[in-house]
Amino acid sequence: MISRRALLLTTALLAAAPYGASAAEPFDEAAFAAAQGAGRPVIVEVTAPWCPICKTQRPLLKALSEQPRFKDLAVYEIDFDTQKALMRRFDARMQSTLIVFKGREEVGRSVGETQGEWIEALVEKAL
Repeated sequence: MISRRALLLTTALLAAAPYGASAAEPFDEAAFAAAQGAGRPVIVEVTAPWCPICKTQRPLLKALSEQPRFKDLAVYEIDFDTQKALMRRFDARMQSTLIVFKGREEVGRSVGETQGEWIEALVEKAL
């Protein structure tokens, strides 16, 4: 059962960003390594243009990245259909996978999550 708080947070996050907007940059090895080396919170987002769950996650991540406490958050996107080597490297088996790092350490992972409150809790692990 969805709590009122979760429902309100999800609604607010979805309304805060246009449908399809993204906080992610295409995965770049040098930028990823630099962000990790600097100890920044990092999300690797495995996505596909045809994936409805990914389309729901995208504005939620964008809204989170615009909050002051997540100002240092780096989000890198891996395309499920075309970047299979990166999929293997990160041991990602499905689109809609979110992998969260605190610096170089993986601190959390989720597949198919669309509740804003849970995604926020996942991202908070990187702070």
